[in-house]
Amino acid sequence: MQGGVEAAVRNKILTIARDDHIGDSVGAIFLDLDGGEDEVARRIRDYLGGRIHIVSLELKRDRAIVEVQASPFSDEAARLAEAAADLARKGAPRNALAMFQQALELDPLSGQTLHEMGITLLELKRPAEALGLLRRAREALGDSVELLRTLARVCVALERIPTAVGYLERALEIEPRSRAVRRELLALGHRPPPTPLPLPGHATARRRPR
Repeated sequence: MQGGVEAAVRNKILTIARDDHIGDSVGAIFLDLDGGEDEVARRIRDYLGGRIHIVSLELKRDRAIVEVQASPFSDEAARLAEAAADLARKGAPRNALAMFQQALELDPLSGQTLHEMGITLLELKRPAEALGLLRRAREALGDSVELLRTLARVCVALERIPTAVGYLERALEIEPRSRAVRRELLALGHRPPPTPLPLPGHATARRRPR
């Protein structure tokens, strides 16, 4: 029985990027704060919310690595978020938001829920709300081209063009040959670097245009 209890307790690693929090209370942890490590931990706790238990915290130059206890209901939250996303795609985004909120009650750090809810809010022309959720999604899921492109779209809607360019440049680091990312950078007046050539001796697989 004891082994089953231990197996049920899982931890999750969050990566809080300094660039996502410039000018806010979390971004200040990357400066020399009065109170030192205790103040850093307090601000992280306040940001994540009282329901989140922090296991460990490591502060680096440009990011904070936070290990937290994962929700025991993460699987249920993911299924609920998937159903909510399907509801949004079928033309009922406002009803989907209520379902997303239920999923976050089960697992406040569900990256899937945060990402899908952020997309829905963006489509409802509520980019300021979407931005906070998508940044939380990035902390939980890490960087992906899809998520970074969505963050860039939100920043464009908020007229934060340099920030949008930064997200797209990061996406291009992950997928240097992405035509979609290159088009989006050009649309923002930023010329991407030349598309890298394939390595000698490596055949390039045919892929659908992105």
